[in-house]
Amino acid sequence: MGVGTFPGLVPRPPVQAGIRPPPQARTTQKQKRRATMASWSRQRPESPRGFQPHLSRTLFLLLLLAASACGVTLSPKDCQVFRSDHGSSISCQPPAKIPSYLPADTVHLAVEFFNLTLLPATLLQGASKLQELHLSSNRLESLSPEFLRPVPQLRVLDLTRNSLTGLPPGLFQASATLDTLVLKENQLEVLEASWLHGLKALRHLDLSGNCLRKLPPGLLANFTLLRTLDLAENQLETLPPDLLQGPLQLERLHLEGNKLQELGKDLLVPQPDLRYLFLNGNKLARVAAGAFQGLRQLDMLDLSNNSLASVAEGLWTSLGQPNRDMRDGFDISSNPWICDQNLSDLYRWLQAQKDKMFSQNDTRCAGPEAMKGQTLLAVAESQ
Repeated sequence: MGVGTFPGLVPRPPVQAGIRPPPQARTTQKQKRRATMASWSRQRPESPRGFQPHLSRTLFLLLLLAASACGVTLSPKDCQVFRSDHGSSISCQPPAKIPSYLPADTVHLAVEFFNLTLLPATLLQGASKLQELHLSSNRLESLSPEFLRPVPQLRVLDLTRNSLTGLPPGLFQASATLDTLVLKENQLEVLEASWLHGLKALRHLDLSGNCLRKLPPGLLANFTLLRTLDLAENQLETLPPDLLQGPLQLERLHLEGNKLQELGKDLLVPQPDLRYLFLNGNKLARVAAGAFQGLRQLDMLDLSNNSLASVAEGLWTSLGQPNRDMRDGFDISSNPWICDQNLSDLYRWLQAQKDKMFSQNDTRCAGPEAMKGQTLLAVAESQ
């Protein structure tokens, strides 16, 4: 490792050997499942596989501790710099000044919490090796179509919590290696498929927390490598039938917190390897009988907080079988279930899968009157 000096940047000492985050507390398998279900929607995308020096905020804090232990004093007006054999990693937050230029070996850059509406035009000039760019918690309203051209090796772009209402066509023409794109919590009301042209290696796409009411057809047609699609916390009432046509091995689909009223039998057909499906917090009143038919690998299903009073017979048949374990559990709580003979198929399935059921005490009958308030599981076990 080596250090250098750049205007506005202060080099940071190397990490001391042996410094590691504290081990996680032991949890039961059930606690792990609950934690997993509660946390998927809030996770930051993972760094691309094989990219070595991804410096998370946790690691930056460890570096600060190391700097303090070595007696190094960092000026609040300077960005924090860590240099390794892989290149320079730079983090800038107020009151630091944004550097006028970057070291040529910069691979990681974070410029966050500055309330910028526009980025300096030359911010990325000369940083052709940049692989991660974090611009969250500013007030960016627009980006130049040429913004990313100086960084053709970029793999992660995080634009969380800005004020973007759109993206310029051509923004990603030089971004063939981009793996992760995060547009979470912006002000997108519409989305054009052309905005994303040029992305050939995308694996993680996060559009959650915007104001999207509909999606264009063919949105994911060219994203064959996509593994995670996050559309949570938008205003979606319907989904285009071809939404999932394109990705070959989608693993995680977040649709929670929208206004969906129906899940058709064909939407999920193109994704037999889907593992995590979040539909909670919608207005679903109908799920087609064959909606889950082809899901061979589903590990987690969340249908909680919807408007389901009944479900079609045969819906659950393909789930939780020996070769379809649903090992991380399912949640159907906070729905207005009518506990009559129309749920007999569900009753049988619940008895076989009760050990994987979350929120059992909150999964109750809304009717008929004689059953009102009873847990669905108790009714199932009495049949």
